[in-house]
This record gives sequence, C-alpha cells and structure tokens, in this order.
Amino acid sequence: MSYAENNRPLQIAIDGPAGAGKSSVAKVLARRLGCIYLDTGAMYRAVTWLAMQNQVAFDDMEGMKQLLAELQLEFKDEDNVQHLYCNGTDVTEAIRTPEISANVSAVSMIPLVREEMTAQQQKIAAGCNVLMDGRDIGTTVLPDAQYKFFLTASLEERARRRALELQQKGVEVDMEQLMADIALRDKKDSSRDVSPLRQAEDAELIDTSHMSFEEVVENLFMRIKK
Repeated sequence: MSYAENNRPLQIAIDGPAGAGKSSVAKVLARRLGCIYLDTGAMYRAVTWLAMQNQVAFDDMEGMKQLLAELQLEFKDEDNVQHLYCNGTDVTEAIRTPEISANVSAVSMIPLVREEMTAQQQKIAAGCNVLMDGRDIGTTVLPDAQYKFFLTASLEERARRRALELQQKGVEVDMEQLMADIALRDKKDSSRDVSPLRQAEDAELIDTSHMSFEEVVENLFMRIKK
C-alpha cells in the first residue's frame, strides 16, 4: 500500500512526552504501512551511552564533538526486532536503563548533538517512506510530513507503562521516583532552548490514557488510510 504523494516519500511524524507509547505504536504502525521505522530517541540515547562509556562530560563540547565525528549508528532488523548498533556494538538494551533515561535529556539539549542527529534523520527520510517518533519530529526534523500526530497520556498512566516495561526486564521500580523522573524529563524537554517538545500546529492530538495499545495503532492507521 503506497501513501506517497507527488513522488515524494511518505513521512509520518509522531511526537509526545516520555512514556506516551510512541515507540511501541510506531514500530507496529510502520510495519502495517510498509515503511521504515526510525527511533530517533534511541539515537540520542546512544550518544548518551557513548559519552558515559568514554567518560566524556556532557558540558565538554570538544569531547562531545570528537564523539560525534566518530559516531556510526546503524539500525538492523533481527528476528523482527529493531536493534541499534553504536560503533559496531549492539546497544539496544544498554540504552534503556534508568541511568541513561536520567541523562538523555541533558545530551538532547546540546545544540551540536541535535544538529548532527537531525541531519542524519533528514538524510534517511529523503530517500524512503519513513515513520519517525520523538519530540521534535513534526516541528523540526520533518516539518513537511504528510501526517503528524502528538501522543500523550496522564503522568500516572505513563509511569505505569514505563514501570511495566522495566519490570519485564527484571528492573526494580520505585513508582514515586519514576513519576518524579518522568515529570522532570517533561520539564527539561519542554523548556530546552533547542527544538523543545511541543505539538506542531498541524499535528493531531491523541490522548491515549484510556486507550489500549491496539486501539492506538488502529486509530492512527485509520486516520492515515482515510
């Protein structure tokens, strides 16, 4: 099924705060639409992981510049699961730890990091039908995307979903601390100077607080199909 217009590749942007279910929904929706899924948040997490692995302080601009100059990110589909490789190392699980989650916003605020990630994302989108999720896709990365959605949910629901995700990986969760962490990340993402989290003017707002995963996927699929 093709949704491209005027020979221009299909572009779908899904934005929203942490824990809104963007990535999970995007993966399944992209598969149904037959387009490439790009987890932009994972790219920022990979940069965060790399900086921490190399003990490069986030305010060390020369150190961060060197990391970015040598950075090689590659997405691979393995057994129907998208894996992310950073300089040849599979970091799919490593970038999802609470430690990375607590620091990724700080890295995402660095202008040179955002410039490099945005450039990579736009280059990918120029050559294929793509679905991206993140926080500035509809406003900065793909401002001319044919379809834009802004997914959100209550803080309590987002914390519940993230807790379930972590518990399934064997990670112990303190719900109060998790809610505080997500609220803090919301504040950081929304108030940063470079590409802050906000709903694009032409994006459709979808509150998923009382929707099942399947309902969210079907909702977005039908909006695009229509």
